[in-house]
Amino acid sequence: MSDLQRRALVASPTPQAQEAARELADAHDWVHPEDADLIVALGGDGFMLQTLHAMLERRKPIVPVFGMNLGTVGFLMNEWQRHGLNDRLARTKPFKVTPLAMTAVTVGGDTYSLPAINEVSLLRETRQTAKLEITLNDRIVMPELACDGILVATPAGSTAYNFSAQGPILPLGSNLLALTPISPFRPRRWRGAIVPDKARISIRVLEPAKRPVSAVGDQREVRDVARVDVVIDRSRELTLLFDPEHALDDRITMEQFAA
Repeated sequence: MSDLQRRALVASPTPQAQEAARELADAHDWVHPEDADLIVALGGDGFMLQTLHAMLERRKPIVPVFGMNLGTVGFLMNEWQRHGLNDRLARTKPFKVTPLAMTAVTVGGDTYSLPAINEVSLLRETRQTAKLEITLNDRIVMPELACDGILVATPAGSTAYNFSAQGPILPLGSNLLALTPISPFRPRRWRGAIVPDKARISIRVLEPAKRPVSAVGDQREVRDVARVDVVIDRSRELTLLFDPEHALDDRITMEQFAA
């Protein structure tokens, strides 16, 4: 195995993924993820996000990831197959995914910086409706949005929580972000916006003591935020590998026509 072929195998803790990992462990040579040039991930979409976030948090060189679905939906994964892994990896098609960078400042003055591959979401913490001020490129575009929350979604994440909240599906490579409200109350007819991904988005929580709000970057939460800034982080581009017949861009497009 040459240096350019060093591979790591990671698997979710589910019984199915662990059994699959045992099958592959004896059939191939593997290295530790921090020493790998490519990672094979076994699990579902949630585990794929965990794998990508682990690389972002280590801040080591980011390597391509080839996922095989042993979860539920597997939107970011390829089909699980026991055999032919070497041939499949030689034929893969890469897709680039650019994460969001979320900077959240709490009511107490603490600052947290988190990446988000799918979306950044702001959610009310109590029965009280959240009230948010939205700023785009230093311009206040909505002085007050009363809602359960709001999402900033990437194209890769636009088919997930964003789509469930009636947000638009964004094609990969569109250089766009979806700004989608969750259960908007006032303005009642505002259904969100599509903005260029070079935009700087800031969301300020109005009345944070009375109407507390949390901010979530994919799976990591910051409670009691006062302000959240979101931008694209072009310095840490991720690469997902897919079988040629499993085109992520085509799957995202076809989600618009799914029953």
